[in-house]
Amino acid sequence: MPSDFDNDDPVSPITARGRDWPCLRQFCVFMENRVGKLHSLLKQIEHHDLRILALSVVDTVDFAVARIMVDETDRAREIFELSGLNFIENDILGVQLPDDDKPFVSIFLALVAAEINISYTYPLLFRRGGKGAIAVYVDDVDQAGNILKDQGHHLLAEQDLMSDDEYF
Repeated sequence: MPSDFDNDDPVSPITARGRDWPCLRQFCVFMENRVGKLHSLLKQIEHHDLRILALSVVDTVDFAVARIMVDETDRAREIFELSGLNFIENDILGVQLPDDDKPFVSIFLALVAAEINISYTYPLLFRRGGKGAIAVYVDDVDQAGNILKDQGHHLLAEQDLMSDDEYF
């Protein structure tokens, strides 16, 4: 029985880019914790006309990790690789804050009730209809996304970040 891999037709890679995939791409750039390193990184990103959509920095005495989301992930990846930067990329959920007096409790309660570990969170530079959003890194993105959607939360896709109220 022939398999799908037996023909010589070129196969295009399947990616989440451009689809309504409720997941965002985050770069974690590792660098020495020295004066000017973060400035150099951000200067390089903005020099290439990339828009920073989220930034979180975690540091220790010797090193720092900059968690960054940009508007063009493919270009950022190429720039980081050509610059010789040490980085990884991973999927992260973007969740619009609900119109509620306790928006974080609403989001986190849904995840905790499903026993999903929240490793970290930080704000996104996003605003639509007066509502902000957060990035949430969890151990199971697919399950967390389904739970949040089932609870009525709006998950952000890459395209949402390109069309917020503040983007020109």
